[in-house]
Amino acid sequence: MAKIGCENSISTRQRLSSHSPDDELAVIENGDSRAHSLCEEISERGLSSQSHRDSFTGAGAMARLSYFFFMLRNWASHRMNPEAERHDSFLERFRGPELKDILSRESNAQSVGLNDALHKRNKKEDKKDEIKKDEKKEEEKKDEKKDEKKDGDKKEEEKKDEKKDEKKDEKKDEKKDDKKDDKKKEEPPKEIWIMDPAADQYYKWLTIIAGPVFYNLIMIVTRACFNELQDTYTYLWIFLDYTADFIYYADTFVRSRTGYLEQGLLVKDAKKLRSKYRTTSQFKYDMISMIPTDILFLKFGFNNPEFRFNRLCKLPRLFEFFERTETRTSFPNMFRISNLVLYILIIIHWNACMFFAISKTIGFGSDTWVYPNISHPEHGRLARKYIYSLYWSTLTLTTIGETPPPVKDVEFLFVIADFLTGVLIFASIVGNVGAMISNMNASRAEFQAKIDSIKQYMQFRKVTKDLEARVIKWFDYLWTEKKTCDEKEVLKNLPDKLKAEIAINVHLDTLKKVRIFQDCEAGLLIELVLKLQPQVFSPGDYICKKGDIGREMYIIKEGKLAVVADDGVTQFVVLSDGAYFGEISILGIKGSKAGNRRTANIRSVGYSDLFALSKDDLVEALTEYPDAKKALEEKGKAILMKDNLIDEAVANAGADPKDMEEKVIKLQENLDVMQTKFAQLMAEFTSNQTRMKQRVTEMEAKVKSIKPEDLTEVVADKDKKVQ
Repeated sequence: MAKIGCENSISTRQRLSSHSPDDELAVIENGDSRAHSLCEEISERGLSSQSHRDSFTGAGAMARLSYFFFMLRNWASHRMNPEAERHDSFLERFRGPELKDILSRESNAQSVGLNDALHKRNKKEDKKDEIKKDEKKEEEKKDEKKDEKKDGDKKEEEKKDEKKDEKKDEKKDEKKDDKKDDKKKEEPPKEIWIMDPAADQYYKWLTIIAGPVFYNLIMIVTRACFNELQDTYTYLWIFLDYTADFIYYADTFVRSRTGYLEQGLLVKDAKKLRSKYRTTSQFKYDMISMIPTDILFLKFGFNNPEFRFNRLCKLPRLFEFFERTETRTSFPNMFRISNLVLYILIIIHWNACMFFAISKTIGFGSDTWVYPNISHPEHGRLARKYIYSLYWSTLTLTTIGETPPPVKDVEFLFVIADFLTGVLIFASIVGNVGAMISNMNASRAEFQAKIDSIKQYMQFRKVTKDLEARVIKWFDYLWTEKKTCDEKEVLKNLPDKLKAEIAINVHLDTLKKVRIFQDCEAGLLIELVLKLQPQVFSPGDYICKKGDIGREMYIIKEGKLAVVADDGVTQFVVLSDGAYFGEISILGIKGSKAGNRRTANIRSVGYSDLFALSKDDLVEALTEYPDAKKALEEKGKAILMKDNLIDEAVANAGADPKDMEEKVIKLQENLDVMQTKFAQLMAEFTSNQTRMKQRVTEMEAKVKSIKPEDLTEVVADKDKKVQ
């Protein structure tokens, strides 16, 4: 850049030499000071000094000397009256205020020195130049002010534009954020697959995983001990083994996604489920069962299935399947017995395989205890090998004996271990079987105990044979029809809500058949359903007789009832399933001609199963439902009016004076109770008041006994503690 600036300055100076001095002065004053930069001024100084050196050493020295004086005069006049620089925002940012002050001070010092040297020589010309320069300065100042105003206006406009742009950008960003939030709200969270342990799907998966676990439990030890079985079906075992491994890996994934309850809710967070699974002991066993020990087959061959014994670590899955099946089956006792038999067979199977392995290690036919020599055609068959070992294992573990005695020490130890195992295991098994059988007959034994106690009572009280026979037949009917269980006793461990749901499921349809209950509130029906009592009547039993006080109403669930005459033979009508009677007598409707008495004889034709609702239970339920009580009374009145069994004058007479007397008596009793309670409260209040007065007098006496000196000591102690 310095070279380019110098070349440009030389070319300009050469062009100036061909013009007049006035033109050159105008160019210098107007052009150089405004057009050239600081670098160009420095290059001009270097060029003038170079021309000064060359002017004294070549041709045309006088011309160059005159040119030198001319340039010196112009430079001095330019330094004496420096022009004010134009406002340049870039230079202000680049130089800074400190650099500007330094440059102005240097330029002023230089101009003062030059003015003293050339003051006399250029006095006239300087005056003219000063006048012109003053005019130019004023014009330039005006121009600068205009430029500053324009620049300020531009800056303000730029700031306003920047603020507008910022606001627009903020609005755009807010709109984008709102759109993103709306998209997030619109997009539902990604649901991951979770296995609910309470669902049927979980039980189905347990059924699937139980297959390969049971396969490994039975076949790994069998193939490891009976090499002929492994060698004959190698490809089949490879296929089954790796299919089981695939299901094992899938089961590990299912376990990591199996939900659990937290605060009563199923956890569906994948991270929580994985962390929970890692904390369980089954996670370690699953990892052990998934170790690829089959790699050892590459070195030792595929005919070594004993390397796969780590797959047995999945056995808890099989036990879980058995537990779930036991809770789901309708025949739990039968399942328990069959499960127990299965455990016995598995133990015998493993013991048989171990017997054959020990015989192979010692040598077939080497003594009387081991398996016979397989060189014999009969003993060389695979089926005979397994069946003989299974027979020996069964005899040993059941402690029946009749097996060849052991000969070597290893054989003795193995037989001792078998005997101990058989005694411990089968003793517990026999005990469990006895408990299962007793549980299966527990209900029959309990029912039989009830019959025996009643028989003893009837014999002790010398009850007639006919009545005794009827009682025994009634018990036989209950047992054959499976109606021996007491519903309240069976359902007593359930919460009230579940009791209500079961009762509604069993009895609500029957209760809805009653005409006066058809339009009642659901809450009242639920209350009444819980109060229904099942009753069974034998053939010829009277449910109620004419003139009896009605304390219950009946709903026929099953059986037939006959409305008979006083002789007990003539039948007026037969009631069947769903019929009901006795509802009017328990409502106690005012004006009823029959009152609360029975108006007919009802007798059971055969065995009848009825529901009974007592008057006390109905009244207790209706106390919480006054509107329903009024509706039931209106329906009862309508039924009685239809049958002309109500005295309308009494019904419309208003309240019964007897009822009013009863209510007044009850109010008096309640008032007496309230008065006694109020007297007790007043006695407690007076006693507490006297105690408070005593305490206040004691405190006053203590305060009066305190001296001023004691108070000063207390204050001094407090000041010391504060310090």
